[in-house]
Amino acid sequence: MYSPCFSQAFYGLVASIFCVRLHYFALQEFNVEFHRNERFESSFSLIGVDASIANAFRRIVMAEVPSVAIEFVFVHNNTSVIQDEVLAQRLGLIPLKGSVDGINWMRWFKKATEDDPEGSDPSDYNTIVLRLDIECTKNPNADATENDPRKLYKNAHVYARDITFHPVGRQEQFFTGEDAIQPVNPDILIAKLRPGQKIDLEMHCIKGIGADHAKFSPVATASYRLLPDIQILRPILGEDAKKFAKCFPKGVIGLEPVTREEAAKQGSGYEGHEGETKAVVRDAFKDTVSRECLRHEEFQGKVKLGRVRDHFIFNIESTGQFDSDVLFLESVKVLKLKCARWKRGLADLMR
Repeated sequence: MYSPCFSQAFYGLVASIFCVRLHYFALQEFNVEFHRNERFESSFSLIGVDASIANAFRRIVMAEVPSVAIEFVFVHNNTSVIQDEVLAQRLGLIPLKGSVDGINWMRWFKKATEDDPEGSDPSDYNTIVLRLDIECTKNPNADATENDPRKLYKNAHVYARDITFHPVGRQEQFFTGEDAIQPVNPDILIAKLRPGQKIDLEMHCIKGIGADHAKFSPVATASYRLLPDIQILRPILGEDAKKFAKCFPKGVIGLEPVTREEAAKQGSGYEGHEGETKAVVRDAFKDTVSRECLRHEEFQGKVKLGRVRDHFIFNIESTGQFDSDVLFLESVKVLKLKCARWKRGLADLMR
């Protein structure tokens, strides 16, 4: 039986757990370090956060950052060998790019359902119109011995660059010039035609999120890993040091000579080994955690492998609609809105 008191107690418990997480997050020395920042790929570290917060960012980037994609395809004429349904599916998976401000300005298109059979009407603020109108013809200037269909015929291959954007209403204010809606990669092959075949269709793009369909996800991949922690517990010297370095990717383990101070220090394990080669951890960031060194008996008890529990190395690959570094900032905005919405809901519930 439903109990309002139980419901309030349950939500209060959930809120307490969430506040503890955020309190822990705030107490840590939070830091962000970028390792690579390119348009389609970025790598950065989130330091001093809890695993639940880091995973929330990853899931939001993949499934809740809004983007635009082709949703409706109206085929007027298609005499190619590709069926209408397959052609529509291929078109829907083409990544698009355009003005980020324009995408944020767009509203959501509400599809018709049983509860709301009418849904939204297409308008300039919720629908973007693209067209593809192309026909294959013979090339009268082609050489008689030519075998390449791209030279024998005109428009033998239909590419994403053949898609045209037709702004309506206020869209001309946002999607102009380089910010116009267009395929990220113009060389995506859509279909192959032969003389007499034609494709004439209209596409409607709407705003969506990856949780609805993968074509709306703004990332190709979004993943993170914990920073590897390599501790050398006992000295590894000479040939063993060289073998130890080969167990890791290049640059993880370095080889250095034992200094006079280390050889003179009692209990260091380097006594009497001045000048010999020793293994040292140079850059654990490059380690792939293969644990290859644990297969060799000579390294047993000399090394300890682990992970830094509050250091997350993120890798984000953008499909092109957003720059890769902007995607993380977009996920932060979404999480802030979700927290504010949840806080208002809890406040209304406890009144």
